[in-house]
Amino acid sequence: MNFPILSSITFLPLIGAFFVLLTRSEKGQGNTGAVYISIFTSFVNFFITLFLWYTFDNKISDFQFVEEISWISGFIKFKFGIDGISILFILLTAFITPICIISCINSVKTRLKEFLIALLVLETFMIGVFCSLDLVVFYLFFEAGLIPMFLIIGIWGGPRKVYSAFKFFLFTLLGSVLMLVAIIAIYWITGTTDVTQIYEIKIPQEFQYLLWLAFFSSFAVKLPMWPVHTWLPDAHVEAPTPGSVILAAILLKMGGYGFLRFSIGMFPFASEYFTPLIFTLSVIAVIYTSLVALMQDDMKKLIAYSSVAHMGFVTMGIFTFNKQGVEGSIIQMFSHGLISAALFLCVGVLYDRTHSRLIKSYGGVVHILPKYSFLFMVFALATLGLPGTSGFVGEFLVLVGTFKVNFLVAILASIGVILAAAYILWLYKRVIFGKLENIQLKKIKDVNLSEGSILVVLCITVLFFGFYPDPLLETMKVSVDNLINNYNLEITKRITLK
Repeated sequence: MNFPILSSITFLPLIGAFFVLLTRSEKGQGNTGAVYISIFTSFVNFFITLFLWYTFDNKISDFQFVEEISWISGFIKFKFGIDGISILFILLTAFITPICIISCINSVKTRLKEFLIALLVLETFMIGVFCSLDLVVFYLFFEAGLIPMFLIIGIWGGPRKVYSAFKFFLFTLLGSVLMLVAIIAIYWITGTTDVTQIYEIKIPQEFQYLLWLAFFSSFAVKLPMWPVHTWLPDAHVEAPTPGSVILAAILLKMGGYGFLRFSIGMFPFASEYFTPLIFTLSVIAVIYTSLVALMQDDMKKLIAYSSVAHMGFVTMGIFTFNKQGVEGSIIQMFSHGLISAALFLCVGVLYDRTHSRLIKSYGGVVHILPKYSFLFMVFALATLGLPGTSGFVGEFLVLVGTFKVNFLVAILASIGVILAAAYILWLYKRVIFGKLENIQLKKIKDVNLSEGSILVVLCITVLFFGFYPDPLLETMKVSVDNLINNYNLEITKRITLK
């Protein structure tokens, strides 16, 4: 294809944001026009992404749909390309964005036009991260996403929005400063910032360890890993519902994607060396944050801590360096994007009606919101990894892959599965079942058309990929095999030389 499809899906939301900016800001017609333009733009982008997925050749390990333009002084290239790993994250981003925009109708009451602009601009930056094949371009997109998310939390957030926004911004920015230094060092070592060329040149082993740690400082915060996860609960609690959805579903996945694309791809020796560190931090994240989730009285904070625990499975699977573990980690990220988005939307449904996220404010909700209770049940069961849901596929593959390389780590991680069942079922019991003691709850109505449609679509998607994950597995299969084979080849060469 000669058509620049990757540039199109990356910058189309930015064009949509420009047209939203031109609409009137007054209440009524102006906001309606902004919503229609945003929905239209996001859906067109999603359908183009579906076409991209359809035309993608999953039998080729090389990057496809490559676009390359010389940029700064000729040595930095504006280079885009995708493989079987990155296309799934692009698909997830394009799928979640219209959901966030539609949810704005119920949850964002002030400055709706500006909020929609921030979402569309953020979509451009997120897709740009997954398309970039130049380290400098990747870094620019990676960091630029902080700006709209900072505004979403800081302007439309809760009572402690300014504190949470600055905490989010400073944690993620400081974590990425070392990555910028590492990128400069890589250019000094290899003479290029082109990712595909760096793969071929091979960074010398003696440089890999410090470079790996520099990239790790950024990806660990973004994911987030324990103990640099403390910004996430605050950000989730204060962010508006669409902000929490996009943060949990997409932004966290940039860290996992970074580990796959850069940490393993460019620094195989360092990745092998630091694997015990990753396993240790992952196990702590899975068990510790699950126990913390059990103690929460705020629904959003509980789900936020559960996200840290689930990302622990992701890092564990990535650093098994085997087919089951890596594929499981990718499916876990994709699945978590769907399930976490749905859970935050479920919390948003109650918050929009009662303006409370405290668990003690509810109880007996099933008596007045039967449709909502059923949908919430599906997502709660998916979170704990019930067979038949997408949550099961990822966790199962990760544990299988981990058992192959470290039996103890796999056993300890399995405790997290039990704890996940404990905190999510405990949450569901207290909110949905029991007596309806809060009289004010009797006045609220069940999910409306827009809320119900979004949750039903997510429910169908979670169940579909739970029963039939083959579309995801077939898409990533060759790219994952190529990643693992290249890693094993480098490690084998080192052993042979010794």
